[in-house]
Amino acid sequence: MRQFGWYPAVHPTTKTCFCHGKKLLSLHNKIGSGYSCLSLGFMYTFSPDIRRKQIAVLGSTGSIGTQALEVIAAHPDCFEAYALVANNNVDLLIQQARRFMPEVAVIANEQHYKKLKDSLAGLPVKVFAGSEAVVQVAAMEAVDSVLAAMVGYAGLLPTLRAVESGKTVALANKETLVAGGELVYEAVRQHGASIIPVDSEHSAIFQCLAGEGENEIEKVILTASGGPFRTKEAAELAAVTKHEALKHPNWEMGAKITIDSASMMNKGFEVIEAKWLFGLSPEQIDVVVHPQSIIHSMVQFADGSIKAQMGLPDMRLPILYAFSYPHRLKTEFPRLDFTHYPQLTFEKPDRTKFRNLALAYEAMNRGGNAPCVLNAANEAAVAAFLQEQIGFLRMSDVIETVLNKVAFIARPTYADYVATDAETRKVAMELINK
Repeated sequence: MRQFGWYPAVHPTTKTCFCHGKKLLSLHNKIGSGYSCLSLGFMYTFSPDIRRKQIAVLGSTGSIGTQALEVIAAHPDCFEAYALVANNNVDLLIQQARRFMPEVAVIANEQHYKKLKDSLAGLPVKVFAGSEAVVQVAAMEAVDSVLAAMVGYAGLLPTLRAVESGKTVALANKETLVAGGELVYEAVRQHGASIIPVDSEHSAIFQCLAGEGENEIEKVILTASGGPFRTKEAAELAAVTKHEALKHPNWEMGAKITIDSASMMNKGFEVIEAKWLFGLSPEQIDVVVHPQSIIHSMVQFADGSIKAQMGLPDMRLPILYAFSYPHRLKTEFPRLDFTHYPQLTFEKPDRTKFRNLALAYEAMNRGGNAPCVLNAANEAAVAAFLQEQIGFLRMSDVIETVLNKVAFIARPTYADYVATDAETRKVAMELINK
């Protein structure tokens, strides 16, 4: 699914405009400040000068959410935080609401509703609580763009509702496409929404595809830092602690994604995500370890040429690009100085040592509800590891066992995904508690 922001999404292979279901003679023509869909002649314009884009930040208190608010604050003429949504961190949400004065503030954990309501009393901010309120915010008519940055499976339903409402979704939640990629893909086709990736790797691919039109993709190459345990022997991983696993060498992220990076499940999720975002087969998605995290990913075309997107490891850059696409706005972010990086190195990932990457490819090849099982088993295993219930290597054992135990469904519905998620977590916890 190659996405084109404020104008319709176009599949890279079929060249079909997802907004209208028509085959395009070419992609979209640029006309002045707008883009025209050649199938129906519609015109789509984006100009930060017309009005501020209204953004709903789902997961505003997390790592991506807080950086997104930095981006919004740095470009007050272009963006406005219309809604702020948090799961449990009510104190930070209160601070954010007082600073950004959104139209809506939502806390998913209903136990914190009174504190949020009382703390924002007297301010022109509507306060809601509960999971249903989160879903409703994603579909609000006044919202132009939804930043989907909630952690885990919880992000699937709000993202689906945003897509069904025809929103532009800046997607930072990997688990949405891992667990329910087929559902989201079909919703995009039906409702004419656009998904713009926020993950640095997928944003890099998205940027490399800009201007390539109908040129055939041979493969994409996702880069991985290798995490904190890249140079450790497999036997050493049995004794690593959660404190060691939480020390990522290049990126500052939340706890769950940092553990996923250490186990390389994060990269496995990104492989599955790339399949849905760019309409690729598993054979077209490669992973290479690049410890410096300067090249964020690459695209190889049918003629053998490769385009790479580079930059310092700063998540504000892909967040800003997702908000402003197809424009690039001026920033004061640090610039890359190549003299500080005299060597850029690359290695093959060790799928024996980091079994989660191999398990992700296996789940992707199986299809159906297997990626949903993978995601739920991983969430349970990571939570247990962070609570020091199981060791680092035991996470992969749990995930592999659960993948083989939970019933396979070839064409799952949303209800099937919900049931699969629940069953997987139950089976995983039984294994963890043995």
